Amino acid sequence: MAFSNGSSIKLALVKYQGGGDWYANPTSLRNLSRFCNKNLDTDLDDNYATVEIGSPDIFNYPFLHITGHGNIVLSDSEAENLRKYLNAGGFLHISDNYGLDPYIRLAMKKVFPENEFKEVPWNHPIYHQKYDFKTGLPKIHEHDGKPAQGFGIFIKGKLVCFYDYECDLGDGWEDPDVHHDPENIRMQALKMGANIVQYAFSN
Repeated sequence: MAFSNGSSIKLALVKYQGGGDWYANPTSLRNLSRFCNKNLDTDLDDNYATVEIGSPDIFNYPFLHITGHGNIVLSDSEAENLRKYLNAGGFLHISDNYGLDPYIRLAMKKVFPENEFKEVPWNHPIYHQKYDFKTGLPKIHEHDGKPAQGFGIFIKGKLVCFYDYECDLGDGWEDPDVHHDPENIRMQALKMGANIVQYAFSN
């Protein structure tokens, strides 16, 4: 896949249909980009892009991010567009902002009808990039008292979609005064986010 969105790379927030609040964390990708530039020596434009899931523009961005609390509905053409993007080498990160889970599972089943979400084992490289997470995802926000889990979709053994569930990385990336998370918790979220970006860009 060739990316052609200018001299510096942008992360991209996905806009989708169905009524879910795709725009829920407006400061997340900006802060993650800045953290990666400082700690991974990347050159990400912190003015992240917003792209519609059915648009050919998604092919201009190596890293797509989906978040929200509610419903997401994909048309046949949108599912096909996302499937082509992921098969071509793009990477999708999904962050359940609480309430997204039942909808995103149905949506991704439409993208890959024969490919289920699988829990990503703790020894997978995504947890061991610059930052080492020996027991998988950190717990950022409490929802239903469940452990944080990372799920993935694999194509020919390669992780192309990473889904953080009961974790809420996206909230953890937001400006400190949004959720008032302890600084150590926010740093765990940003470090795991940096791992995801580093994995996506190197694979």
